[in-house]
Amino acid sequence: MRERGRTRRLLGLGARTGGALLRTRLGGQADWRALGEALFEGLSELKGPAMKLAQIMAQWDDLLPADLADELARLQRQAEPMPWASIRETLAAQYGDLDAHFRDIERRPFASASMGQVHRAVSRGGETLVLKVQYPGLADVLESDLVQVRRLMRLGRWLRVPQARLDALFEELAASLRGELDYHAEAEALARYRARYAHLEELVIPEPLPELSGPRVLAMRHVAGTPLRELEGADPEVRQRLASALADWLTEELFTHGELHADPHAGNFAADAQGRLVIYDLGAVIPVPEARLVAMMRLLEATLAGDPLAMDEALLALGGRQGQGAPLSLYREAAEAVTPLFRPGTQDFADVRIHRRLRELSPKVWAVMDRLQPPADTLLLSRTLNGHYWNLVRLGARLDMHARTRPLLAWARR
Repeated sequence: MRERGRTRRLLGLGARTGGALLRTRLGGQADWRALGEALFEGLSELKGPAMKLAQIMAQWDDLLPADLADELARLQRQAEPMPWASIRETLAAQYGDLDAHFRDIERRPFASASMGQVHRAVSRGGETLVLKVQYPGLADVLESDLVQVRRLMRLGRWLRVPQARLDALFEELAASLRGELDYHAEAEALARYRARYAHLEELVIPEPLPELSGPRVLAMRHVAGTPLRELEGADPEVRQRLASALADWLTEELFTHGELHADPHAGNFAADAQGRLVIYDLGAVIPVPEARLVAMMRLLEATLAGDPLAMDEALLALGGRQGQGAPLSLYREAAEAVTPLFRPGTQDFADVRIHRRLRELSPKVWAVMDRLQPPADTLLLSRTLNGHYWNLVRLGARLDMHARTRPLLAWARR
């Protein structure tokens, strides 16, 4: 019965979304704010795949209608928590007598996401911990939910999104969700990243506690921090330290270790009391092959050179362009929009002129999507990098990207 109820609610959300899109195709005005509110109310209670899809969409700040993006972004910070009674059942299945392990567990989570929520706890020894608890029964309904989400995603064709892109997005979503159910893998990633990046003094990664963790509960030492989304009014020097730490870490992740933290929404990052960057969630880490990095850097080099033919060659090498007729004029406009961030000297990621130009390009990109259809691994990589870019924008980053990218471009040429 519960599974049939979830299916009915997902189909109901699909009907509301389809109605809004149909009005736009018929020349009417869709109420994107009302649609976003309906999606928030429904998905924050359903959890799982549909909610994850909405969170991914919310990261496309430069593509979605602003009112819809604002409402979807609430799913990253205000999702309705699962009732304590259900969470307690999961904890009891893991620990048995909770009082034997903890002095206290906060009933109200301080973070809720698509696959689980996080509760503070105090150990018997008096140490503050956090418990990431998987939503009860989620593994049982995941595959049936994915079937319904695939149907829901077909509505993307109303926005002229090619089927190949929708299929790639679905496969990314499905793989990500299945991976996020594996708390053993996340605990291993936390331990690996802590050891690997111990030399980065501006980076903090919580320590996993294997003796208190299990298949559906991940225990970590508590690291207090101010969420990234609440730092707009923080000291500019602190924000620049955080931006530099984020850029340094991403560069080392990609070009030294061939991996990438693939869940860049702002709720996964914070600043601790010393102004260091805290990374809370490593449930999604993807490998990035060296050949893919080389092709990406060749595309960047062609873009910075303003060479549309070389850009097309690089896109073909990436598998991101098919069919006949390269959109050379679009390449030129894209190069003109991106190049200012890579000029010599410190550049401002908060420069609204850059965002405006990127947003203005979006309809032109959609118009040639019959020729620009990135494969699944490129789509995931580009979405992730786009999310990290917007985190730098939120921090008001001022970085010398020219100096940062020169060695990487030289590496790709070798």
